Amino acid sequence: MPLSKAQIDLLKRVEANYSKGLTSSIASTRRAEAATKDSNGGEGLNTVSPPLNCPSWVCCLLPCIKHIPSMKLFRQINPEDAEVLREGRWIRYDAASLVKGDIIRLTEGDVVPADCTLLALGMDPDRTISEEDAPKNEEEEEEDMIVDVSNITGEKKPRTASLRQDGTVNPIQMFYGGQVLQGSGVAVVTATGSNTL
Repeated sequence: MPLSKAQIDLLKRVEANYSKGLTSSIASTRRAEAATKDSNGGEGLNTVSPPLNCPSWVCCLLPCIKHIPSMKLFRQINPEDAEVLREGRWIRYDAASLVKGDIIRLTEGDVVPADCTLLALGMDPDRTISEEDAPKNEEEEEEDMIVDVSNITGEKKPRTASLRQDGTVNPIQMFYGGQVLQGSGVAVVTATGSNTL
């Protein structure tokens, strides 16, 4: 699927390789750099503090804290894992290990594991559509991707990404904790951890 100029510029800005992803050594270096910049004393991991960040002994004494609506929502939007392109291979990875510039694959039902921008619809980032492969009818067309970010931004309508006339994707910004309602796509991570929206 072809990329727009804006998407190519974004990949350059985050120093990402669209077809191979990051190498393990580059990802480790970026994680270490993020740890040194983290003012909260974090380890450079893609984690977000809960709305009520109390000491564990308080949570033991007041277990009702876990039932506060904001804490329940936090548990729902907290991603567990992500599918990442690492050295040309798709692997299932702990979401906390993502770094800026990672290429990730999202499918229906996934929780968005970091702030990211959509690059392509479907599961294969390198697929290009030639005229003979072009869809013959609407049923064969690439399915739009719909992402609900209302828990994060308060938007009433979910965000929708679809193919443009030139074959590129309408790039949508997705945020940590969003929910993929329909479709699948490939995205680049633009922010992680405490830098997410």
